[in-house]
Amino acid sequence: MADFQHSSSGKTDVQSPGEETSEEPKLKFSEDEESLILRMYNLVGQRWALIAGRIPGRTAEEIEEYWNTRYSTSE
Repeated sequence: MADFQHSSSGKTDVQSPGEETSEEPKLKFSEDEESLILRMYNLVGQRWALIAGRIPGRTAEEIEEYWNTRYSTSE
């Protein structure tokens, strides 16, 4: 009778969908996307929102994270 709270304790480990902090969560880009990112970066630099605007379904944060993991430079 006092076990009502216990029944819903199975799903307490809830994270937001794109918030995985392990290796490569959602950084799978097609060859076309990679090529476009590289060309756009050469044209506009680190203007991630502008680059993301050319790739449907991608955010500026995804583009920047992709760039930093793939082409990070030590300045």
